Amino acid sequence: MLDFTHWENVFCEYLLKNMSMDSAHDLAHIRRVVNNAKRIADEEKANLEVIIPAAWLHDCVVVPKDSPDRNKASVMAAKEAGRFLKEIEYPHSDLSVIEHAIAAHSFSANITAETLEAKIVQDADRIDALGAIGTVRCLVTGVALQLDLYSSNDPFCQTREANDRKYTIDHFYCKLLKLHEQMNTETGRKMAKKRSDFMKIFLAQLESEICD
Repeated sequence: MLDFTHWENVFCEYLLKNMSMDSAHDLAHIRRVVNNAKRIADEEKANLEVIIPAAWLHDCVVVPKDSPDRNKASVMAAKEAGRFLKEIEYPHSDLSVIEHAIAAHSFSANITAETLEAKIVQDADRIDALGAIGTVRCLVTGVALQLDLYSSNDPFCQTREANDRKYTIDHFYCKLLKLHEQMNTETGRKMAKKRSDFMKIFLAQLESEICD
């Protein structure tokens, strides 16, 4: 059994020294994803020797959301994580399974998660895009990208196609409200459903405030 406390400290130190962070992809986000992944792994009986490094290092390369290379970020992170794990002699016989779990976590990369561990890391990351924290992350990302908060003509995409390149609130309809149905694990689905329900309440309250 690995000393996970030791290795998590190693991963954290690496990120603090090397990770290019933004307000939605910072060390706090990493810690939340790690905690989500541990919770799901415990319920689903998955291999923590794969999940813990993959969860810690899944965003070790961050590409801005408005970059044309955004869909390559997880593959870039996987390669860097593999290099780093080899350098520190992380004791796992097949680093490629960790790299796959990192590469497959990204929504924009559209890579199918082939292992239980990859499915769990993907679920854990997507859960952090939901709920109260997901709402805050969505809003701060919209500010960073200098998007309008919502369309004054149709704030909630009732008669138009959602466009999250222009309006922040549209991101709920383009992506966020769909995530709970895309979870890979039963544990992930339960966690995501609760958070998705909160987002619907938030949007209903927002509608009551801006559409009187």
